Amino acid sequence: MTTALEPALSVRQVLALDRVLAGEPEVVAGAGQLDRPVRWVHVAEAPDVGVMLSGGEMVLTTGVLLAGDEEAQAEYIRSLYRAEAAAVVLGLGRAFPTPPDVMRRAAERCGLPMVVLHRPFPFAELTEEVQSRLVRRKFAAVSLSEAVRTALTGLITAGAPLQRLLDEIAQHAGCPLVVTNLAHRVLATAGERSAVDDVLRDWERISRQAGGTQGDGWIRAELGGRGERWGQIVLCGYRGDTATGRLLADRAAEALVLHRMLGGAAHSWEEQSAQSLLTDLVSGVVPARQLLPRARAAGLPVNRRTFVPLVVRDGDPAQLDRVLRMLGLPGLVAELAEGATAVLLSLARDQDAPALTAHFATRLRSESGVGRTVVAAAEARTTWEDVPGGLREARHVADAVAQSATTGLDLPVVVRLRDVHLRGLIRLLRDDPHVQAFAERELDGLLCGDGHTEQDLLPVLRTYLATGRNKSHTAQLHHVSRPALYRRLEAIEARLGVDLDDFEQAASVHIALLAHDAQQA
Repeated sequence: MTTALEPALSVRQVLALDRVLAGEPEVVAGAGQLDRPVRWVHVAEAPDVGVMLSGGEMVLTTGVLLAGDEEAQAEYIRSLYRAEAAAVVLGLGRAFPTPPDVMRRAAERCGLPMVVLHRPFPFAELTEEVQSRLVRRKFAAVSLSEAVRTALTGLITAGAPLQRLLDEIAQHAGCPLVVTNLAHRVLATAGERSAVDDVLRDWERISRQAGGTQGDGWIRAELGGRGERWGQIVLCGYRGDTATGRLLADRAAEALVLHRMLGGAAHSWEEQSAQSLLTDLVSGVVPARQLLPRARAAGLPVNRRTFVPLVVRDGDPAQLDRVLRMLGLPGLVAELAEGATAVLLSLARDQDAPALTAHFATRLRSESGVGRTVVAAAEARTTWEDVPGGLREARHVADAVAQSATTGLDLPVVVRLRDVHLRGLIRLLRDDPHVQAFAERELDGLLCGDGHTEQDLLPVLRTYLATGRNKSHTAQLHHVSRPALYRRLEAIEARLGVDLDDFEQAASVHIALLAHDAQQA
């Protein structure tokens, strides 16, 4: 794995080279600016050397053409400052046996590092040493750029997800990275988890403070194409030199734009961000408190809020998000698994959570055009740590609702735990070996029959019990005559060895069937 380059040579690092130390260097001005990067080393004696510079040079001189002219000495320093030179190194000798006070004062006023060498040595040796190091670094930067481009292109070609690309970039950069939209909302992150959490903890403030700068290792690259910007990638606390960091950020931005253009993901980055967060909340693998910075950075209000966890079966995430926006309700939407979409509402404490939830569900039903769209809801939570349990409860209710839907029973538009009754309890216990054995034992006569048994008789038994043993309603739902229904019920009783007119026996079979359906789900 290619790693990030070490910082570029600074004035301080050049002064620490053995060849420079042999000249007994002394910093006489600008000591607070020694971390300036050195782009090149230039030997010059001309008084107007500033016009020959382009910035970042360390200028070496003996000052032979400046001796005896204090105005020329001061202007020499000012011209270096205007040219944005990194530093000036003066070799003491015939021209200046001691550090010239005029040059020192001018350099101090400008904040330009000024160094004098008490022991003269050939400037060519220093020039050769520094230039060779800088050239090696330039080649290393180009090599790093190509290595990153090759690695990311390979991942995109292989159809890798966004997170895999970001992990690769973070390994090269050696620092956390964040992808945001234009509103500074975090869409994705990569890097060491604790470092990422530190960045996200106060993201709203620090992202905007660093928005216009490239300092302190905050290096940004715009994401967009065809004249339209839609986000940015930020290297947070990059420890290498800024030029290399910008190169890395640019390569990363190129790859992310290409990934998006090629449709490398089935969902938008916003959807992936919400999905990752809600999935982690539901699973409980990551403590809720550790996920709080991610939620806040994703734009979810979290301070003094009421959280309403919801799960919609067979809901379109895009449509759910659209309804939230139409109603002005803050929240996250994500598809947790096939057929189950989670919604986490964040409401102000003084808002009526049940009423707003019902309003959302009703509007969703209206927008979808499907009269039986049902929203499963957990009780509202007032603390973030309780949200994972609420999401799991909502999903449990949604799963129970999915079974209820097969019976044709009417359900409220917002279904809660109290509405799923026995069916909900059985789903909680479905993995218990005793419950599994009970279901197999009670239904053995149907489950072990001929190939048409389950297809023909189980649905009839399921509807009959779910309708409270209403034969007329059951016959109507299955589009059969009453005599035909009676024959099927008699076949069921014969196979199971029970009397469905007996309440206790019918209840036992009903519980077994609920357990069987829960296990199959």
